[in-house]
Amino acid sequence: MLLQITDTHLFAAVDATQRGINTQSSLDAVLAHARSDTRWPPDAIVVTGDIVHDESRVGYLRFRKILESLGPPVFCVPGNHDDPEVLAECLVTPRVQVCGDTQLGTWRVILLSTFGEGEVAGALGSAELARLEATLEEYPGEHTLICMHHPPVPMGSAWLDTPGLRGAGEFVQLVRRHAQVRAVLWGHVHQASDRHVDGVRFMSTPSTCAQFRPHSDEFSVDGLTPGMRWLMLNPDGSLTTEVVRIGIG
Repeated sequence: MLLQITDTHLFAAVDATQRGINTQSSLDAVLAHARSDTRWPPDAIVVTGDIVHDESRVGYLRFRKILESLGPPVFCVPGNHDDPEVLAECLVTPRVQVCGDTQLGTWRVILLSTFGEGEVAGALGSAELARLEATLEEYPGEHTLICMHHPPVPMGSAWLDTPGLRGAGEFVQLVRRHAQVRAVLWGHVHQASDRHVDGVRFMSTPSTCAQFRPHSDEFSVDGLTPGMRWLMLNPDGSLTTEVVRIGIG
């Protein structure tokens, strides 16, 4: 069982807000909800970027303290609002992994960085794509979940899709060449989506703070509450998943 949280947008100041939401309090509420779930504890927690909005060391160290209090191992990737170097310096511990890959039962979880220096847009450069392909070739018999920050497929919102993810086309083609890839998971878009593309599950997950309105050509905040995603990775390569929001379900 995996728990995904994403786009926490913490700040150095615990009372800081974004779009009217105290991001620390909102994260605390999401995690409290997760810990009250019968599925707790998960085998691991996946954090798909935009962890600390102001890229502050204080924010990352506070997030590490939260992670350490939870218990399960944690897999992280950076988002466009992160500083990858500070993130790694502050978060990497025996319990927290940043990027790379890991085995969970019959599954391989691959963590990709789509961070582009000074950009809102994402980028999957040649080095990261080569690492992905090498990992897939090394573990052809393991069902694979790929985690990243930016969406590799269009979301149907002009303001989100226009910056996009450089290298998305190459990524999708690479995934098609490797039949063991079962699912791709991301954050960034502050909304839930779930679709199948050529037999692969492509999913985005709500933020632990504010939400974006789906299929809006211009920036628009949605009224939905913060959330998270649970994923059961089954030994046969199938998966079951549920998005859970605070106060809903």
